[in-house]
Amino acid sequence: MRAMILAAGRGERLRPLTDHTPKPLIPIQGKPLIVHHIERLAKAGITDIIINLNHLAEQIPAALGDGDRWNVRLIYSWENHLSENLETAGGIRHALPLLSSTFILINGDIFTNFPFADLLSNPLNPEIDFRLVMVANPAHHPKGDFSLNRQQLGLCETDAQEADTCLTYAGIGLYKKSMFAGLPEGQRALGTLLREKIATQRGQGQVFSGLWVDVGTQERLEQAERAFAS
Repeated sequence: MRAMILAAGRGERLRPLTDHTPKPLIPIQGKPLIVHHIERLAKAGITDIIINLNHLAEQIPAALGDGDRWNVRLIYSWENHLSENLETAGGIRHALPLLSSTFILINGDIFTNFPFADLLSNPLNPEIDFRLVMVANPAHHPKGDFSLNRQQLGLCETDAQEADTCLTYAGIGLYKKSMFAGLPEGQRALGTLLREKIATQRGQGQVFSGLWVDVGTQERLEQAERAFAS
């Protein structure tokens, strides 16, 4: 089992910090965001981690090296030489030869204490392509992303009923490599692909109620600092 950390984005809402520092290298209590992920993945027994790179790409390998200090192997998927921004699904498609048949996907700009071993202990059934970790809707995203009825994901606009709750995708999931294999190389948003799969009942979800912050703005960066300190 391998993991992929999404680290290619520019982080426009965190400028000017991200004008000179890739968002995953922004520190929380003196430790880069991405290092918190690496340490928790290593704790869960994940030793091969793919990191995609675009904005200020060279800084991340320069800071992290080969992963030896965390007893993991860091493998870099370079996108900065391409003529277009690939977005999330496009970045996964570009890294496909590096991924295991089932892999953990993590947004590089979240701060969380989610135990990644929880995903490893519950394999995906043959008829399911992915399982998303879902959290309570934060103030900046009050409507959520997908409904969740038991473990079945649904589309909030069409499938949400009284028994369902629309929740926010935490930027953490367990995915089958095969769901990306048929995509052409190039720009592709993950959200579109997820909605297509959820519409055919191929997506599951699980709820996480622990520490989680989407570090997308200066205010939420400060929120993550306070959460870590407490």
